Amino acid sequence: MNLTMRGRLGLMMFLEYFIWGGWYVTFTTWLSHTLNFSGTQAGIAAGATTIGAMVSPFFVGLIADRFFATQRLLAALHIVGGVVLYLASRQTGFTPLYSLVLIYCLCYMPTMALTNSLAFRQMRDPQTEFGPIRVMGTAGWIVAGLAIGYLKIESTAVPMEIAAACSVLMGLYCLTLPDTPPLRHAEGQTGLASVFPLEAVKLLGERSMAIFAIASFLICIPLQFYYAFTNPFLNEIGVTNAAGKMTGGQISELLCMLLIPWFFRRLGVKYMLVAGMTAWALRYVLFAYGDPGPRVWMLWAGIVMHGICYDFFFVTGQIYIDRKASKALRAAAQGLITFLTYGAGMFVGSWLSGAVVQHYSASSSAHDWRSIWLFPAVASAVILVLFLLTFSDRKVEASVAQASLAPETIP
Repeated sequence: MNLTMRGRLGLMMFLEYFIWGGWYVTFTTWLSHTLNFSGTQAGIAAGATTIGAMVSPFFVGLIADRFFATQRLLAALHIVGGVVLYLASRQTGFTPLYSLVLIYCLCYMPTMALTNSLAFRQMRDPQTEFGPIRVMGTAGWIVAGLAIGYLKIESTAVPMEIAAACSVLMGLYCLTLPDTPPLRHAEGQTGLASVFPLEAVKLLGERSMAIFAIASFLICIPLQFYYAFTNPFLNEIGVTNAAGKMTGGQISELLCMLLIPWFFRRLGVKYMLVAGMTAWALRYVLFAYGDPGPRVWMLWAGIVMHGICYDFFFVTGQIYIDRKASKALRAAAQGLITFLTYGAGMFVGSWLSGAVVQHYSASSSAHDWRSIWLFPAVASAVILVLFLLTFSDRKVEASVAQASLAPETIP
């Protein structure tokens, strides 16, 4: 792949994740602090992305792969999504705002898989070429957070308006990307089996894979506390430029990605997963007892632990599935786990986190954050212990220890 193509695909990834990082991090801060929505309402609204994640595999598998050129579908989804997101930013009532945000998420979430698909189609050696291009997505997320924090607009609708404008820009830019026609004909296999083939579902019948899938689903429930309520928490307790400081999590993620091969050789799959789950529990304890004063280091530590929290569990999990499934089933197996984690797990987490925040709130701007954060800390610890006692897969441990790993980054 030549440098020009790398630059074009890198810009595509930058814009793709600038959009998401631009509106989602501060979304619940605006809902809670400005619109005075309840914790339950804020949690449900933040969970709209999870519904999009659950629908995305079906959309991509049943429609995108069969009927439309990828770049044109990306353009349509981003342009329509940008208009819908702008309309959402003008709402003040929960029902119309949630309805529009849900529609937007149904447009946006499939584009993450589609941008990956388009990039892979242009590569000769994805194992070496994809990483440097995909890292531009993380850069986009970081730049969005730094800009919003610097402009001090976290409690306003402006981040959504910026993301909406960028979405339309992304849509127009997608029309300039290389033609990427559908791979499969419309008369091919249709239905649920084309998205999650029976052979991929049967992988869950094996004990180690079933335990991994259940643990992945369960850990995503307390995980949603971080994504939905960290920014409102930091703003409420008086941390300045919270959105900018939260980008430290993505920076640490990049650094941890480089260390994954080293840790794999020493820890193996099981204890990499255990380390990631442990980090989630520890992070919430740090948030529970941190403050903007003498214990501000605890808040910083909780933020920069994102690299361990995300990479050691989710990226390790992706590698585990890659080793577990046959080559023909890898994409379907990854899609199935994504459905269980980013979809079903975080969907449950969005409802539960909102309910917990509401339970410990005196008003929309006064919460018992220590009790709130200790709830997911305990939940993560329980899931960790159960996983530690039940999971074992020596065959995959051995194969991973011998494999050379190509890191991938996701915000």
